[in-house]
Amino acid sequence: MNPPAVDRTALKRAAAARAVAEVQDGMVVGLGSGSTAELVVEALARRVVGGLRMAGVPTSEQTRALAVRLGVPLVAPDVWPRIDLDIDGADQVERGTLALIKGLGGALLREKIVASAAARMVVVVDESKIVSKLGAATALPVEIVAFGARRTLERLAGLGLHPRLRLAAGRPFVSDGGNHIADCAVGEIADAARLEAELSALVGVVETGLFLGLASTVVVGRATGAGTTATEVMER
Repeated sequence: MNPPAVDRTALKRAAAARAVAEVQDGMVVGLGSGSTAELVVEALARRVVGGLRMAGVPTSEQTRALAVRLGVPLVAPDVWPRIDLDIDGADQVERGTLALIKGLGGALLREKIVASAAARMVVVVDESKIVSKLGAATALPVEIVAFGARRTLERLAGLGLHPRLRLAAGRPFVSDGGNHIADCAVGEIADAARLEAELSALVGVVETGLFLGLASTVVVGRATGAGTTATEVMER
């Protein structure tokens, strides 16, 4: 059984602090998106106040706004000299391979661009996100072009993925990249690399929420059973 939401926040906060400890002076750091990434930005802001010199590359406008508000220095888009470290959350982590499903927060395209450009990717999760196989209880987000979206959804359905167009306030959700997202009920994924290749070959698909071979380290927040938290570090 997953821990209560309040406990999950505490677990993610502990894992975020452990991940942020990896940031060294002078680094350029990818800043992920979503509730876990917000905890990372908050932890970074505290270190910046303490004298840490770094610059962040935000993966969403929401993350950018939070970083600006908290005083975390940012690098302008497309002028990154390098990205030393990317810190992000995940919706699922496959134990052993550290393959990920991401994108339930709607920023998967920018997240994958930054993760692919980074020398290292550290993923921050609570223990409920660790699975033996990707899929099953978590949908797979697929970012698709808005033009011709109905046809793309039909192509996804043809693969047996049962896509559902994501809505926001009754209208199609629009990502920061101007695209729509199809949440696909994939079931347990036996061969993630094969599925990634099949999806990437479909006309109209921009990117998938399968992050394969990108995470080098996963920091897992765990409950100790004594009302306190601990972290487990998994390496690929």
